[in-house]
Amino acid sequence: MIRALLKTNTGSDARLHCMGEEIPAIIGAAGVRVHKQEGDHATPAGKLALRRVLYRADRVPAPASHLPVEPLAPNDGWCDDPTHADYNRPVTLPHPARHERMWRDDDVYNIVIVLGYNDSPPVADRGSAIFLHLQSPDRKPTEGCIALHEADLRRLLAAGLSEIEVLPPT
Repeated sequence: MIRALLKTNTGSDARLHCMGEEIPAIIGAAGVRVHKQEGDHATPAGKLALRRVLYRADRVPAPASHLPVEPLAPNDGWCDDPTHADYNRPVTLPHPARHERMWRDDDVYNIVIVLGYNDSPPVADRGSAIFLHLQSPDRKPTEGCIALHEADLRRLLAAGLSEIEVLPPT
């Protein structure tokens, strides 16, 4: 079991400290918040367990991981509607409530790890769809997720990464 510590630099620029390395990471445009809310573009502070790995089998090989690894399908989504019973849960599309498509046109969800945030059970408006995924080529801030380069993400998964502790701002 390997744990990592995420520390912010400025804005959405962060570093993941793991296995004696300092790995560049991108976080939410609003930085880190202790009290996350739906749509605030912040990455939640706290200990986030890695739950399972999803990937685009049509684009990339399955990553090696001790976690469950499942291919994404074109009709996979994630409910981000705090008024719906499926809030912060995977859903099959089409879905009647507001949701995020997991099968994206860009590459950031080619590998996506579900993080244990507001999921046991989900509380409305506390934030949803908090993932560890791939960085965009332009290093664009996320909507609250943590993003890494593909090589770093694959290496950490293969080594057994199981938890990321996101430190609150100081």
